[in-house]
Amino acid sequence: MTGPITVIPIDGVPEIQPGDDLGAILADRMEARGLEPAPGDVLVVTHKVVSKAEGRIRPAPDDAAYRAVVEEEARAVLRRRGDLTIAVTRHGFICANAGVDRSNTDEGSVVLLPIDPDRSAHRLRTTLRQRLGMDLAVVVTDTFGRPWRRGLVDVAIGISGLPAVVDLRGTLDGNGRTLEVTEIAVVDEIAAAADLVMGKAARVPAALVSGMDLTGEGRATDLVRPAGEDLFR
Repeated sequence: MTGPITVIPIDGVPEIQPGDDLGAILADRMEARGLEPAPGDVLVVTHKVVSKAEGRIRPAPDDAAYRAVVEEEARAVLRRRGDLTIAVTRHGFICANAGVDRSNTDEGSVVLLPIDPDRSAHRLRTTLRQRLGMDLAVVVTDTFGRPWRRGLVDVAIGISGLPAVVDLRGTLDGNGRTLEVTEIAVVDEIAAAADLVMGKAARVPAALVSGMDLTGEGRATDLVRPAGEDLFR
């Protein structure tokens, strides 16, 4: 990918309720904005609206109830510090509080991760294909912290229609040396780029990324490092 990449926020999306047809709503908003996506474009969607549409909302009126939901969603707890729990989710992701989120949701409730984010991405992709008449890749995102670096960044937790990782091992660098370990987490790069126009409090839950040139099919779980390769567990 050596050409320009365009990232366009999809605003004006109404508050999503359980049972809403999120794919149809996003297609309507793109048409209302006059957006003309092309094959190969990527629609990036925050998991919050995906989870709400799928009914992944639980009551949590106080801190004790919130912590109880975190424990239920965690497959394993790796570390605790005060109110923070670093947990392994049922998907294999390692993140704060098992992905249970109290932001951008009604008071006294929490939003959980989708049960199968890759499947959620595929369902959105199918609906968009039917509504728009073209095949868009879909990336579902969440906000994760990162070991050894401060700050948060959006990453992919569900994908459909593109590879999770671009493997450059065996290719040559600019000096003609063979790359031996370089694998690019391209869907995480797309997720982070989309977050630049979506923000955390602007209620913009999706963005259209154009100019990509990716082929293949992957799963977001392809990004999870196996425990046998993890030097720190």
